[in-house]
Amino acid sequence: MTFTTALKEEMSKNEINIIEAEYELISFLNCLGKFSSEELTITLENASIARRIYKEIKMIYSISPVITIRLQKRFKTKQIYILNIKDDINKIKESIDLGNKKDIETLVSDEEKISFLSGAFLAVGNVSNPSTSGYHLEFIFTKEKLAQQVLNLLNYFKLNAKSIKRGYKIVVYIKASENISDLLKLFKATNSLFYFEDIRIYKDHKNMVNRLNNCEIANQEKTFKTGQKQVENIKYLQKEDLFNLLDDKTKIVANARIKYPELSYQELAEIISNEMDYKIGKSGINHHFIKINELVNRHKESRKNHENRK
Repeated sequence: MTFTTALKEEMSKNEINIIEAEYELISFLNCLGKFSSEELTITLENASIARRIYKEIKMIYSISPVITIRLQKRFKTKQIYILNIKDDINKIKESIDLGNKKDIETLVSDEEKISFLSGAFLAVGNVSNPSTSGYHLEFIFTKEKLAQQVLNLLNYFKLNAKSIKRGYKIVVYIKASENISDLLKLFKATNSLFYFEDIRIYKDHKNMVNRLNNCEIANQEKTFKTGQKQVENIKYLQKEDLFNLLDDKTKIVANARIKYPELSYQELAEIISNEMDYKIGKSGINHHFIKINELVNRHKESRKNHENRK
């Protein structure tokens, strides 16, 4: 069972009142209802959703749809549930006509807004499994007005939804994991929410550990390169017979660096403080290497000027 299927089955078992059922059914039938002059047909693949829509139609219109179950053998065998209604077609069509309704966004009750979103998701919603891919929840519409209303409602609840055209369809989607989580809360899908949050926490923790490891590796590489450059400068001073120009404390730091080229400033400071009777910190270590670097640069610049004058 996919995460989307599990979520929809959980949503379809939530108890709602007749007003909430009406708005859930409005968006659902606008998404999947097929009207002709004589009948309304709804084709579903999920038994739980089929039962819920059957119950809502009976509760709101006092009509019992005829249910037909068929086996579909495309790629794999699965059951298809077809709900047919031949009574009061015009009445139903008129009652769900978005043009005859006041804007859904201006409904007084947040519960009615959520029910409208719930009906749309049960009909045309999908959400990726957070354990196997990234975070993505979407609604796929063929009616622009319906897509716009769902987009507006999602953003009414501050879920940062966006839309894009994909061929003749309009996709309304949410990418941020925290916004998807908030929508699952609105849908009262507790089990799906806990599963989603567990995966999200695990992935966030894993990403944080990876970032820390990457930072540590980068710092180690930076420390190694810095140490190598400092060793080169010290050896340059020794080769050019300039090492004795350094003061005694700078010589202590230089000799320690030659012995421990891979250590950070903090580690080098601790070794010098413990082994060489010279209390020093990171800033002191840095100060001495600035002296060494300046002496190297002055000598190289002097040599360059001397060669240019020849």
